[in-house]
Amino acid sequence: RFLSPERDGPPDIDIDIESGRREEVIQYVYDRYGRHHAAQVANVITYRHRSAVRDAARALGHPLEQAPTPAVYELAEQITDMPRHLGIHSGGMVICDRPVSEVCPVEWARMKNRSVLQWDKDDCAAVGLVKFDLLGLGMLSALHNAIDFVHEHRHYQLDLAALPQEDEVYAMLCRADTVGVFQVESRAQMSTLPRLRPRRFYDLVVEIALIRPGPIQGGSVHPYIKRRNGKEPVTYLHPLLENSLGKTLGVPLFQEQLMQIAIDVAGFSPSEADQLRQAMGSKRSRARMEKLRVRLYEGMAQRGITGDLADQIFNKMAAFSHYGFPESHAVSFAYLVYSSAWIKFHEPAIFCASLLNAQPMGFWSPHSLVRDARRHGVVVKTPDVNTSGSLATLVPDVDSNSGLAVNLGLSSVRGISKEIGDRIAMGQPYVSVDHLAKCVPELSRTQIEALATAGAFEQSFSEERRSSLWKAGAPVAQHQHMLNNITTLQSVPCLPGMEPIEEAIADLWATGISPDGHPTVFVREQLSQHGVITAQQLLSKAYEKDVHSNKVLVAGVVTHRQRPMTAKGATFISLEDETGLINVVCSRGCWARYRDVAEHAPALLVRGVAQSADGAVTVRAEMLSALHVAATTTSRDFR
Repeated sequence: RFLSPERDGPPDIDIDIESGRREEVIQYVYDRYGRHHAAQVANVITYRHRSAVRDAARALGHPLEQAPTPAVYELAEQITDMPRHLGIHSGGMVICDRPVSEVCPVEWARMKNRSVLQWDKDDCAAVGLVKFDLLGLGMLSALHNAIDFVHEHRHYQLDLAALPQEDEVYAMLCRADTVGVFQVESRAQMSTLPRLRPRRFYDLVVEIALIRPGPIQGGSVHPYIKRRNGKEPVTYLHPLLENSLGKTLGVPLFQEQLMQIAIDVAGFSPSEADQLRQAMGSKRSRARMEKLRVRLYEGMAQRGITGDLADQIFNKMAAFSHYGFPESHAVSFAYLVYSSAWIKFHEPAIFCASLLNAQPMGFWSPHSLVRDARRHGVVVKTPDVNTSGSLATLVPDVDSNSGLAVNLGLSSVRGISKEIGDRIAMGQPYVSVDHLAKCVPELSRTQIEALATAGAFEQSFSEERRSSLWKAGAPVAQHQHMLNNITTLQSVPCLPGMEPIEEAIADLWATGISPDGHPTVFVREQLSQHGVITAQQLLSKAYEKDVHSNKVLVAGVVTHRQRPMTAKGATFISLEDETGLINVVCSRGCWARYRDVAEHAPALLVRGVAQSADGAVTVRAEMLSALHVAATTTSRDFR
């Protein structure tokens, strides 16, 4: 769409960068082109209904609890969609052939070393400024980590451009075994993969574009899957749509298709089609959109498309336009999907460590990533003050299926920054807590206690966690001169070791990760006695034909609660037990009946009906109750 001869302006240019290096690139642009010729783009924050009511009430002198008055609503209606304040675009920059301040006023941003235009991206496009979107992508950091780990431990250079297309990798994707895999790890994607069953690269391109708000709101998902699986014939609202929608089975998926539809059904020029795409996706385009809408309907009428059929075509285009994906973006993202899936399949330990070192990113917490790695035979070790680096590392281990174990980093411990972790790693080895406190005087008592709670002294100093905790304060106080002329306690009472559930609680509090102590492990015997099945058992249960036997009891820790706009009031709850993941669908009525539990309980017991749609297994909830597991109440990150 950018290479259309009718296009009279430059394209936007999107560049995805490792998330940890985006600021480096932004500052490079400033240094390379100078502050007079480069600046970041503003983001004009406009009033939405809630903010309009709030500020209108404040302006009229009403407290917020008395905001719903006619005068407030009248004023709020007037200012809705008007600019409220300027923000800074997440990564948009312009580079100008003349001092940019001659084109638009520039000001210093609140963020250090950044200057920003007073225009947003639409204003920049209107005057022909070239905008680059410098976007941070966590998966690029993870892939870079993986390439480095492969070179270090497998002694060859992994070339992502030369990865072979393998049936086993696609089979893993078809099973929705995709925790941590780029773009296809969300609940919606994982429920779609077994139904779409990607077997070649372009299938991944479609998967990326299909599960997005535009196609979902436009009603494209189910028709495409049914047509793909031969359960519904490929049809078109009008024969003229076959040209644009033929390769996607009559279902619109890409922005380029929206433009081609306008050309085919309404006689738009490529330039007009691009204007339509921009107008449909713009938040400030009512007048422009109305003008183009009239032009679209006139063009369709000239080709015999009128009435309800014209409305259907327009509504599908409008619903799709706001969130539609360019095909080129979907292709590049699919490339990262396959790359990350290939590494997960062949090198699960490397994949896990790479993701941990790229946090925060993705859909799943570090604990869920580690639990998934454990289910794939990866050994994961808690941090150790003498063998761990600041970040996660890999060490040889004969018990791991890949011969490598993941050693959690010191910076995963609560209160230990990467800088402190690096400082500890530089001074290794240590012979005691006292030695550590002496060599790293910047460590506080709280930080040493957190290391002790995480078990970071167990292997190196042969000390139980409770004993380490008992000793933690004294050496810090002594070396930081907090206890002048006072002799520290030399003897330690005989303290009992921690039980497995206590170690799991300590791990979750200290690092948010318990490699071997998922909370449901400790109550599995009681759960089984009451007929609660595991996530693994659920997979076979969902395929039983007798509807009465599909009644199930499942339990797990809540990882996500989602209520997308397209779900008609349903809430999707993701549970995790020691064997895997469980998708629960909670209807509007069920949520209302059990709202307090559903909204706040960190772990749930769910009674419902197991359902399978082409291999995607869910539980339709009928009853929810809180599951009381001690380990779930100790870590805010884990909950």
